[in-house]
Amino acid sequence: MAAPAGPTVTGELPGRTRFNYSFGSFVTGSFGTVPGLLLLPYLTDTMGVAAAAAGLIVLVPKAWDVIFNPIAGRLSDASLAKRGNRLRFLLLGGIGVAVLFAALFAHPGFGIVGVDAAYVVLVFFLCATAYAFFQVPFNALPAELTDSPEERTKLTSWRIGFLALAILAGGGGAPAITTSIGGVTGYRVMGVAIGLLILGATLIVYFGLKKAPVGALRPNAVGVGELFRTMRQWRPFRWLLGVYFVQALGVGTVLAGINYLAKYILGDEGYQTILFAAFVGPALIMMPVWPMVGRRWGKLFGFRVASLAFGVALLGMLGSKVFPLGLSFAFVALAGVGYAGISVFPLAILPDLISAEEERTGETRAGITAGVWTAGETLGLALGPGLFGLVLSAGGYLSSADPDVTLPQPGSAVNAILLGCTVIPAVLILLGIPLLRKSVLGVSK
Repeated sequence: MAAPAGPTVTGELPGRTRFNYSFGSFVTGSFGTVPGLLLLPYLTDTMGVAAAAAGLIVLVPKAWDVIFNPIAGRLSDASLAKRGNRLRFLLLGGIGVAVLFAALFAHPGFGIVGVDAAYVVLVFFLCATAYAFFQVPFNALPAELTDSPEERTKLTSWRIGFLALAILAGGGGAPAITTSIGGVTGYRVMGVAIGLLILGATLIVYFGLKKAPVGALRPNAVGVGELFRTMRQWRPFRWLLGVYFVQALGVGTVLAGINYLAKYILGDEGYQTILFAAFVGPALIMMPVWPMVGRRWGKLFGFRVASLAFGVALLGMLGSKVFPLGLSFAFVALAGVGYAGISVFPLAILPDLISAEEERTGETRAGITAGVWTAGETLGLALGPGLFGLVLSAGGYLSSADPDVTLPQPGSAVNAILLGCTVIPAVLILLGIPLLRKSVLGVSK
């Protein structure tokens, strides 16, 4: 028997609900940022894995999620119908991510490059699977916590604000730990620290939302055939997902290149933390501003402006080898402004599209939609490091099995790093602008 429907929330959400929900961004932000930032150099500069192979290793486990996330969404919808909420999946997934994240950077030290690399593939594969069980219900919840589009936008703004903090904690803190401690030990300590952060955030979301109201439950009848029919007919969702995927690919490429940019372009690996502070600070300031822009001029207008700001900033960073350091950081700050916008707007539009589709079909769509959505996001973020690894390989980047030795790179490799951090992701981010048609908004205002 299905669980009884919870109360539908149409008024203002309590602040504690927004707060507790948004803590999940420390899970998504950490898993989305740190492996994309450090896994490639972890493979190339501590295990001696060739750049192209390292890029493939980063890609394959996350590419699995493209297949698995919709399945996780289906299971999440079934759990909602049976239990009245999705939190059990979220809890188990978050705990799994925390444990496996620490194991991912534990560096087994078998002494054989292929065996060490195989260990990373296996653990990352399991970690990505656990992450699907957390992220899918996490993305589905806004459509169920409230029926109000305005409240969903507020909830998304809180979530993205916490995401910026998570990027600062993970993206700034993780490199600081690895750099200050150094070598394999630095990666191991970092893995445990980020794993504990993920575990704590998971527990806050789970216990904080156990008594939160959930909107009216609908029949859960989405099979594979119905899923394909829904996606074929659901044009606004397809366009929005397309934009999000292309821009996630750009963001993934940028993240993969930060370590190399700091070390070989700016001249100091320690600049990674400063780069993230310069990126996240403006992003935090802009989190509440972008929703106001959306209300005043429309979400589509704001989305386009944010994409333009991010793309122009990345192109500006092309001069990092010759610009004064302060000017390079100014372009990083502008990138943070744009990043905040391209994060807020799609997640503000998505719950409205889900609700409209559920009203049309009379059936639960939040979980399966979140599964497809996270599959697109995960694939984009995973392809980014793979793409950057190919660029490094084409430039003749020299890998090393000794983390305490920084090999001098040929000029072609340095140019490849610069190209992979600036021009390539800029094109991908700006490509989102012509894809942002009015049909993306669906019923969203």
